[in-house]
Formats: sequence, C-alpha cells, structure tokens
Amino acid sequence: MKIPFWAKVIFGILACNAVGLAASTVTLPAISTWYADLNKPFFNPPNWLFGPVWTILYTLMGVVAAGIWEKGTSKPEIKSALNLFGAQLLLNGLWSFLFFGLQSPLIAFIEIILLLVFILLTFKKFRKIERWTGWLLVPYLMWVAFAGILNLSIVVLN
Repeated sequence: MKIPFWAKVIFGILACNAVGLAASTVTLPAISTWYADLNKPFFNPPNWLFGPVWTILYTLMGVVAAGIWEKGTSKPEIKSALNLFGAQLLLNGLWSFLFFGLQSPLIAFIEIILLLVFILLTFKKFRKIERWTGWLLVPYLMWVAFAGILNLSIVVLN
C-alpha cells in the first residue's frame, strides 16, 4: 500500500517537531536561569524568537523529508539520503542537550560544526534527488550557521 504524500508530510512535520519538543525539555528550564546569566553578543536575538523560528524550520524539514520519501525508499540513494537526514536531525536535537543540559557552550560549538557539515551533505544529496527539497533546507542551514556564530560568541564572552 502506497502512503499518500500528505500523510508523509504530516509524519515528517510531526517527527521533526518532536525533536524540537524533546530539546525544549532542557532548553526552557535553562532560559531563565543558567542562560540568563551568560554574557551574550549584541546580535543575540530575543528569547521569544527562537521558538517560532525553530517551529517553522522543523516544519520545513518535515516537508523536505516527505519530498524525498515520496521518491521511494526502495532506492539506495533515497535510503542513504533519509539516513543522512536522520543523522543531522539527531545532531540537531543533541545540541540543546549539550548547550543547555550540560551547560557546555564549547562542546555544543564543536557539535554544531559537525551538524553544519551534515546539513550541507543533506542539502547536496537532497538537491540532487529532488531540487526543491535541497533549496527548502537553505533557511535551516542559514539559521544553524547563525546559531554557530552565536554559540562561538558565547564561548568567547564567557
């Protein structure tokens, strides 16, 4: 039985946002405590902005994953692409546990560099399979690159 595209989209969106929800379990408690006491750069966005931005990005990621899944999981290049996507999604969630949970901006910065590499690899692979899916990852890539600069700034300032 073929799963309809709309069902893949819903599943993808829910799965990606579930990672964000899991990450929020360590992020939210730290916002008003440990994180509030850190020195932050002048370009640090207001705390309220992160939730809506990540919800949009996780939603786009879910749509993108569905777009690749729609190509058929019996093909090795599709399996490989979805495995890569899963790895970067896991790294995405892990960052919050390192930064906020362990309260370790340095370890989180090292991990975010790895995350950026995996996002770039996913972008290249997805774009090759279905062009629009790669391009929908660009806002995510840009936000994580910005988050990396922000993370590094926090390491330096603290």
